[in-house]
Amino acid sequence: MSAYNFFLVFQREFSTRVRKRSFIIMTIIGPFLFAAMILSPLLLATYEEEELKNIAVIDSSHLFINKIPETKNLKFTYIQTDKVQEKLKTFNQEGFWGVLFISHNVTYAPNSVTLYSQSQPGTSVKYHIEESLKKEMERQLMYTNKLYDLEKTIQAIKSHVNIRIVQIEEGGKMKETNDTLAMIVGYASGFLIYFFIFLFGSQVMRGVIEEKTNRIVEVIVSSVKPFELMMGKIAGIAAIALIQFTAWLLLTVSFITIGQKALFPEISLSETNKVVAQDIMQKQQPTQTVINIQSQAIDDKTAKMKEFYTAMNNINFGVIFGCFIFFFLGGYLLYAAIFAAIGSAVDNEADTQQFMLPVTIPLILAIYVMINTMNNPDSNLSFWFSLIPLTSPIVMMVRIPFGVPYWQAGLSMGLLVVTFIAFTWLAARIYRTGILMYGKKVTYRELYKWIKYK
Repeated sequence: MSAYNFFLVFQREFSTRVRKRSFIIMTIIGPFLFAAMILSPLLLATYEEEELKNIAVIDSSHLFINKIPETKNLKFTYIQTDKVQEKLKTFNQEGFWGVLFISHNVTYAPNSVTLYSQSQPGTSVKYHIEESLKKEMERQLMYTNKLYDLEKTIQAIKSHVNIRIVQIEEGGKMKETNDTLAMIVGYASGFLIYFFIFLFGSQVMRGVIEEKTNRIVEVIVSSVKPFELMMGKIAGIAAIALIQFTAWLLLTVSFITIGQKALFPEISLSETNKVVAQDIMQKQQPTQTVINIQSQAIDDKTAKMKEFYTAMNNINFGVIFGCFIFFFLGGYLLYAAIFAAIGSAVDNEADTQQFMLPVTIPLILAIYVMINTMNNPDSNLSFWFSLIPLTSPIVMMVRIPFGVPYWQAGLSMGLLVVTFIAFTWLAARIYRTGILMYGKKVTYRELYKWIKYK
């Protein structure tokens, strides 16, 4: 293969695509979308509805009068009346958001509580009322059975266990890990490789079909060998993919950092603030600590988010990023060669469907195995699919955040390189014949003849 011809094709493919408006737009918009996907769940988790709902309570049992706690957005007004139906006709005019009717048989009939409203109540409203009634009923039952201090006793003996996971590596070195974060990183890495293989692999196929349809390829192959043309096209798009991915990664991290500081400033508490918060908590009386939980410097949601960001700092993203680049390039080059062969064998994109099924089955199968791998990364199924080259780029990237022996990662990489070389050779033999073939319906038998043709 002539390096000069290869470079010319590579340069042409790269310069043509990097100047496209779609490439520039997606490079800029992509990081915003990725950052929004990460920050949105955290933002939604801390979002509270600001509308004040004033609910009229008609309690026929007389057990819950002034017993349902109010919140920032919920107010309860207790009304003494037996005419429920009349109240349902006028509650909206009286300024009530809804009517909560508690029947007299609430203690033995679970479905005897009804909330009437003109709009659908949110899950938080329903959950707050249910839990409040449930706790009040439990309290009254305890008092009925003369278990006055049982509730305090139960609260006092409640314990919380948080299991630290320490992984013992080869040589006895210990490393603390976070299984939840490993699942997130592994899933994101595997899914991104799956996405990028299809995204950029299909670009190779469409580019080949377009050049073949426009008969441009006839002019190109007069001075460049078909194999040089195929490899230059694959390498050019690979360079575009690396540049776009690197830009996405850097910009996404920047946007997440800026968004985290703007939306969740409490996560960035300095060490001094942490010590002050701990001193305040230690000086409080035990009863005050239990009652005034919301007055603590760091609440439960903030602590969970802080634990998440701390765990991210303990992950070796250098190793993960290096493995991601390798398996992305290996998987892309492997499938891009197949996509190039398919593009050369057909005259239009509609005819590719008959050849796409064998290509997509391993990738879809890898996604299913990836889900199982997150729960059991060392299972036999995960092990073998992380070695099979057609599925290893996705499955192995899910296993790596959990920790993989060096020999398994090395074997997977070696098999991927060997398989890429073999598939490139097969694809080149199909490409050299199919790129100049027009108007003929190609079958699998025909492809086999092209591979054997000398």
